[in-house]
Amino acid sequence: MNTIRNRTTLLAATGTALLALALTACGPGGSGTKSSGPQSGGTQQAASATASARNAAAAKGTGSTGGSAGSKNSAGSGTKSGSGSGTTAGSGGGGNANSDSYAYKHPCSGSQVSVNVTTGAGAAGRRVIAVRNNGANSCGLSHLPQVYLDGAKTSGKIVKPLVPSGLGGAPAVPVYAGRTAYAVIDLDPSGATTGTVAGVDELNVLADGDHMPDAETHDFPLGPGALVLKPKLGLYRSTIADAVASMKTADTRS
Repeated sequence: MNTIRNRTTLLAATGTALLALALTACGPGGSGTKSSGPQSGGTQQAASATASARNAAAAKGTGSTGGSAGSKNSAGSGTKSGSGSGTTAGSGGGGNANSDSYAYKHPCSGSQVSVNVTTGAGAAGRRVIAVRNNGANSCGLSHLPQVYLDGAKTSGKIVKPLVPSGLGGAPAVPVYAGRTAYAVIDLDPSGATTGTVAGVDELNVLADGDHMPDAETHDFPLGPGALVLKPKLGLYRSTIADAVASMKTADTRS
């Protein structure tokens, strides 16, 4: 009887031990299962890191957009500045197109200007000398052109016109880029029909006798029937009317 009771006690103890062992085994299993907690935590950390990366990428993307806009604004400003500068150079060729001071220091060259002569409107005896600046910068001319009359095919008499006395003021006549300076010569101011110089049929014009070589002289035929007697030449002016007024004041030999 005692033997049976001892076996029962032993079995009960064994069962308790096995149950404890099972519970103990569950612990590690739970711990193992819980160990997925740190994995989950790692996943959360990874997700957090990913989110941070996304935020950083988004922030970087915003920065790029801002940089792009900044570049666009800068380019736009540059374009406007370039356009403004081109406009100033256009009328100024680097800001010198309409500069008097630049013209005083830079005489016009023969290659920079063109010279034309036409008959004055309503005055057959007058010739309008037009010197146009074809360059990008302003340039300076002497106060009047160097002019004389002679025969194109003869070695006849050379006639020089009267010019205004008392030249002074500015050191040169500024001619802006794309502009024209005018000088007028009257071949026969008195309107005489007799006593004119025979054999004179050509007008010779050097736009600037102070700075241009004689080789830059241009020859213009006077045309048939032209009368030449004590001609008068005026100073360069910006309009033909002012050039005519200057011509009328000519009182001394050139």
